[in-house]
Amino acid sequence: MNSSIGKLLPVDGFKLMKRGELPKGSERAMTHLYQPIVGRLGIALYQTLVSEYEINDSDHVQSHHTLMSYLSAPLDQIYEARKHLEAIGLLRTYQKGKMDTHDEYVYVLYPPFSPAEFFRDDMLSLLLYHEIGKEKYEQLKERLVKSPISLEGYEEVTSNFDEVYHAVTNGPAPVHTEPSDGKQEGPVLQENRVDFDWLNQALKDKMYMSEKILTGSNKRLIAQLATLYNLTSIELEKAVTWAIDENNELVVEELKTACHDFMKEKPAAKQDFKLDLREKVQSSEQTAKTKRDQLAERFEQISPRELLEDLSRGNRAADQDLKVVRDIMTEQGLAPGVMNVLIHYVMLRTDKKLSKPYVEKIASHWARKNVQTVHQAMSLATAEHQKYQQWGQQQKSYQRKGSKEEVIPDWFYKQKKRNEQTTEEAAVDTNELAEQLKQLTERGR
Repeated sequence: MNSSIGKLLPVDGFKLMKRGELPKGSERAMTHLYQPIVGRLGIALYQTLVSEYEINDSDHVQSHHTLMSYLSAPLDQIYEARKHLEAIGLLRTYQKGKMDTHDEYVYVLYPPFSPAEFFRDDMLSLLLYHEIGKEKYEQLKERLVKSPISLEGYEEVTSNFDEVYHAVTNGPAPVHTEPSDGKQEGPVLQENRVDFDWLNQALKDKMYMSEKILTGSNKRLIAQLATLYNLTSIELEKAVTWAIDENNELVVEELKTACHDFMKEKPAAKQDFKLDLREKVQSSEQTAKTKRDQLAERFEQISPRELLEDLSRGNRAADQDLKVVRDIMTEQGLAPGVMNVLIHYVMLRTDKKLSKPYVEKIASHWARKNVQTVHQAMSLATAEHQKYQQWGQQQKSYQRKGSKEEVIPDWFYKQKKRNEQTTEEAAVDTNELAEQLKQLTERGR
């Protein structure tokens, strides 16, 4: 399943803008530092856009078919490469909106970091470290970043202003303008990725001087690590607490190590999950939604790991179950919300046993059907119930012993009369569904 197909069309047009100039040594930085992160096609796309900007007028509109010809790549791959450039901070994209026959975009190019700036950025340097390994990372850092000359034994003899000009002019002070936005700002982070108000209060509750710990630079580092390692608020609090020394200061290297340790315990996923699920949905909004819609919304908000814990009444998810979920999501390309529907459906049908062959068979079917949303997954599970029931009978060793009835999710009961004129839904036990929804949302309250 390729969710990028159709996001761009060859006839869609684009214009180019550029902020700032490429720094000295940018070719080495792009090849050795950025390419391991964004890939060869990403670098080729960036260099092609820069070249096109330099040889064309700013108002010149080109089609994406031009990029396909230059790069010898299909448009879905070019779209994915563009997303990588956007996420890493080298490109920003603006869409004009739907036109008669095509869309039009403006691509704003930003210069890459110099090697020294790249290695000073915690998030970029960590990404590179994980891609190429410690040995190659240290080699690149040593070769691309010059060590400062030691001034030990030297005495500064620089002339000061008064010695040269003898007086200060009495004219009006110059007006300082804001710096241009041509400076590359690094990877683009999700807004409100970390709930710093909650983290600040959590540190105060543990008698830490939070104002000394949550400084501007430390908060940026925490936000970067939260994004990079997909950490929850609880995990962040534990990592930050671990990295505080006896002087009530945050030790950066210990924080990085702690966050990395949490990442190793998390299942791999293709998409990022929401970090903080403590926000409550207003009661008026809940009233307007059906129980099925509320359950679908919950599936979209939580990660598969959290759903497994919910179904285990808050106990830690089994490592074997996490591996099954990880492998199926990465191999079949299922979105987290869709995977949640599959987990919920299978576990309730098999007495909360996650049978990998059974899950894989349904997941493969959903991938072929190009299921991308929670509602699509729930509808397909309902429509294909008889088929899945037959598949499940082939996995008798995973079914509940001594029971003649299957346990089926409440949202699943929907009367199907596809060969008749009416498609009215069958009645659902709303009391049981409401109780199930209440259990699933307890952690978000």
